[in-house]
Amino acid sequence: MKTKENYLKAMYMIVQEGKSISLSLLSEKMGVSIPTANSMVKRLDDMGLVKYRKYKPLELTPKGKKAAGRILRKHRIAEMYLVEQLGFSWEEVHDIAEEIEHIPSEKLFDKMDEALGFPETDPHGSPIPDKNGNMSSTCYAKLADMESGQTVRLCAIHKSDAPLLKFLNQKELKLGTIIKILHIEPFDKSMTVSYDDFSEVVLSNDVCVRLLVEVC
Repeated sequence: MKTKENYLKAMYMIVQEGKSISLSLLSEKMGVSIPTANSMVKRLDDMGLVKYRKYKPLELTPKGKKAAGRILRKHRIAEMYLVEQLGFSWEEVHDIAEEIEHIPSEKLFDKMDEALGFPETDPHGSPIPDKNGNMSSTCYAKLADMESGQTVRLCAIHKSDAPLLKFLNQKELKLGTIIKILHIEPFDKSMTVSYDDFSEVVLSNDVCVRLLVEVC
């Protein structure tokens, strides 16, 4: 069950990124060979979760989309619960939630959700799907696309891996931080910004493209 759910979640996330689901991309996401991914996809097709056609992009069926969205819902509720109720830091929770998300009890996650006050996003600002697997869209922009002189609010982290989150911890950058863009370096697009008690902090373009913001 765990492997099946991981495939469904990977396919769901590929769609959320605005990409078509190819076997090569899916195998890359899963860290397996294309024949291995192909074998699992055929099994998911037999279960009515995936629409598989030779030489065509893969598709999640409505049943598959709902199942995948509910797995991601469990993951993000678990992450939020670990941070808000158990005191974990936001860079610590992904791997733990990867295990928790496969617990079959819907009641457990409903109770977590209730205890948290029904949050709409996880600790990294990513939206939490509803029980039908639907996920609200966000209109955040990349910090890297903003202009000098603008003031923005940090709303979410794109591809929030542990090294980036630890870096943000060191810079004391967290969701909700109001950031003033002071200067953009033409050569490498790095940004000099200010926020809170920090008058000048330089952020590389690699960091700026992963910080999602809204204009204040």
